[in-house]
Amino acid sequence: MRQIILDTETTGLEPSQGHRVIEIGCVEVVNRTLTGRNLHLYLKPDRDSDPEALAVHGLTTAFLADKPKFEAIADEFLDFVADAELIIHNASFDTKFLNAELARMGRGTLDKHCGKITDSLMHARLLHPGKRNSLDSLCDRYGISNAHRTLHGALLDSELLAEVWLAMTRGQDALLIEPEETPAGGAGDLVVGGFDASVLRVVMASAHETAAHDAYLKDLDKAVGGNCLWRTIEPKVEVAEAAPA
Repeated sequence: MRQIILDTETTGLEPSQGHRVIEIGCVEVVNRTLTGRNLHLYLKPDRDSDPEALAVHGLTTAFLADKPKFEAIADEFLDFVADAELIIHNASFDTKFLNAELARMGRGTLDKHCGKITDSLMHARLLHPGKRNSLDSLCDRYGISNAHRTLHGALLDSELLAEVWLAMTRGQDALLIEPEETPAGGAGDLVVGGFDASVLRVVMASAHETAAHDAYLKDLDKAVGGNCLWRTIEPKVEVAEAAPA
């Protein structure tokens, strides 16, 4: 499974007002592993950034003056994202700008060139309803250092989002079940099996651990004024005297 974590920087908020993409950052992930293959492009927009946007990304008109226009890098960009799932934080913002750039060239829309587009912000809101789900907030929540992020940058933000995305979706691939090969002439049904539970090591609680558990349950019994819920489901176990420390 190939995924591209993508981010852009722009001269403003609305392509309908003539604002343009000035930076694209893409980070490749294959089978949930960062490959180290990235795409980072600065673009000449032929206009100034709004002061508010400039304060966010710091990319001045002078810095961008000798950079290529979008038309010059469109094929390179589209080849890089071809058939991949794009992971974008607040995807509607980035896609409307990229769609506007592609429309100027008659190249259709971004979703026609990639496999699918997934909004990591919407995913985060489902996982953490009512919480702040900005990239900075998610970095804090998942213990990902963003101390070096003084300004927004498309590649830096894509690298951080890649780590956040892998942390947010960790474990979702653990439930995949590989079908056993069907014998020749078989019906072809999915067979779930091939796992021998008898090989698992069984570790029993020590006498000290069992005594500590029983003492904890007695405290719970006192707190609820009777038998705690665990007593109704726990089999009766003889508690051995704990060995002296």
